[in-house]
Amino acid sequence: MGLVSKDINFDHVSNPRVSDGVIGLRQLAVLNDAAFAKAWTEIRSWPGYAPTPLRDLRGLATAAGIERIWYKDEAARFGLGSFKALGGAYAVLRLLLGQLECLGHKGVTASDLLAGKYRDEVANITVTCATDGNHGRSVAWGAQQFGCRCVIYIHATVSEARSAAIARYGAEVVRVRGNYDDAVRRADKDARVLGRFVVSDTSYPGYTDVPRDVMQGYAVMVEEALQQLPDDALPTHVFIQGGVGGLAAAVCAHTWLRLGERRPRVVVVEPERAACLLESARAGEPAVVHGDLETIMAGLACGEVSVLAWEVLDEGVSDFLSIPDALAEICMRLLADGVGGDAPFVAGESAVAGMAGLLLALERPELAAALELGPQSRVLLIGSEGDTDPDMYARIVGRSADEVRRVA
Repeated sequence: MGLVSKDINFDHVSNPRVSDGVIGLRQLAVLNDAAFAKAWTEIRSWPGYAPTPLRDLRGLATAAGIERIWYKDEAARFGLGSFKALGGAYAVLRLLLGQLECLGHKGVTASDLLAGKYRDEVANITVTCATDGNHGRSVAWGAQQFGCRCVIYIHATVSEARSAAIARYGAEVVRVRGNYDDAVRRADKDARVLGRFVVSDTSYPGYTDVPRDVMQGYAVMVEEALQQLPDDALPTHVFIQGGVGGLAAAVCAHTWLRLGERRPRVVVVEPERAACLLESARAGEPAVVHGDLETIMAGLACGEVSVLAWEVLDEGVSDFLSIPDALAEICMRLLADGVGGDAPFVAGESAVAGMAGLLLALERPELAAALELGPQSRVLLIGSEGDTDPDMYARIVGRSADEVRRVA
């Protein structure tokens, strides 16, 4: 059964540097068990924490011609609509605790901040970042929860719906000219001048500590998924969306830590106009993609790689794919309709990139063979967001997310 058109263009880079052994010191310097244990304990203690569902898409797997497809559905995470709630808010907390310790307050906990202790000191701290939408929402939510101020920078093509969703958590939203990477530079410049603290999900030379905390927060989601999988059926593949690389690095590193040489083959999927990870793999070093980076997959509209994430991805990812927006639209509609008896559910534009790459590969025998995909393949997908832009979701799917949920 053909689920997607065979005429869709794509690009594929196979990574000659990928390791087939246990995780190395280069990767452990970025993400490791000790740092993960702190995030796992902390985030699970927050009010409203609950593991998100791992959907077993048996109908889709049968239609696609493989054994299993699991979809980690992050649409309900802390009520923010995406997995980003795990990273940005956790990094805000870590930063605030560090600043309070510098002021002489040792042993402060998240519970102390949630209870309003140290209110005056925290209120004098301002966190900031650039965002395509979801990370900024998480940082704003974390700032509101823990009591500090927040300024979020968005670039020219971020929708008003995503801007309003950030402002809803009390953040000041500043729109700047240019693309995501221009907004990153503006946020960093203003922070240095105005004494703000950048809580970014991308890293660059001289700025790595906070992005490391962000990625470690994401690993909580990966651990949940591993615990939810059947004991006798580990995934053979993970298809994961790109962006700056933080999510992909967290997924890659944590499955590597937990499963060692049994880890799944990791395939990164990006929009064709913002494939900075694919171009970096092609170049053998972090590369920059220029231009407006326009894509409906707004959370992946990034032209510069996180240097910290690249330390994991360079030897951890087997393959990189780039896809057109049309393929993401097809996948959103497939999930909204339900395939082969699967219950319909809501998946946003960026959430379906991994699924899109998987279905594209399965329609092309040569690519499927290169990725070692076959009837026995078991694939884990990370559904990173729900309808974080409700208007765009409705335009693409042809009905609102609420209508899809009512049918489900």
